[in-house]
Amino acid sequence: MEKWLNKIHQGDCLELMKELPDGSIDMIFTDPPYGHNNNNGDLISKREKVFGLVDRSLPSTGCQNPARPIANDGPEANDLFKAILPEFKRVMKPGSCCCCCCCGGGPDPQFARWSLWIDEVLEFKQMVVWDKGPMGMGWHYRRSYETVLVSQKAGAACFWFDKSSKIENIIRPGYLNIRKIIPSKIQHPTPKPEELPGHFIRLHTQKDMVVLDPFSGGGSTLVAAQKLGRKYIGMELSPEYCEMARERIKRETAQMSMFHG
Repeated sequence: MEKWLNKIHQGDCLELMKELPDGSIDMIFTDPPYGHNNNNGDLISKREKVFGLVDRSLPSTGCQNPARPIANDGPEANDLFKAILPEFKRVMKPGSCCCCCCCGGGPDPQFARWSLWIDEVLEFKQMVVWDKGPMGMGWHYRRSYETVLVSQKAGAACFWFDKSSKIENIIRPGYLNIRKIIPSKIQHPTPKPEELPGHFIRLHTQKDMVVLDPFSGGGSTLVAAQKLGRKYIGMELSPEYCEMARERIKRETAQMSMFHG
């Protein structure tokens, strides 16, 4: 197990997870592809034009970041999500928690479908709404929120370490400094602020517990876990984003060492 800890592993998470021991994970926080073909030349990749921003490092005629498609972000995303749920159950400890980011709204009610699929394998606990604030992407009813689908493994009470009794199922704009990110051309195209996984990691884990993110992307979950004194395991299919996450963790580690020093 030690070889897995506090590292990000490049490869297919379905294959990598088969090597993890049963019942070895205290918590999963992850942001899998939604199947929207994000950043393949659609509205998201034209964010500078949408928001009236210009990337000065790009030709003035472009006025947008280049398309950077995300692997498995087409119709295959749903099959991938269903396939990985049994592996989640196998590696999770009884009572451990899985927090999975998902889209909100429509026209595809993905959050509802994923919730039902989760409940067939784990125990669905709650859908938390992340209110990202105005103004979201899209047309008509523009997308200004996402969801986090929370579930637990049966067999023990869900790990829960909040003492305030004031945790809502809505994360309001700016709560705990959780704010949406409009990424630059050198970032992962759909990054989550590290404060978002940090919020859930605080609620469901304690120091030295193991947090797994099988879709690590730019490494937000791993950075949050490291800052909070948790052990982490990251997995990422893209070599580019895997290296991006490693460099980010390296920078954060150096900053933490300077601060404590």
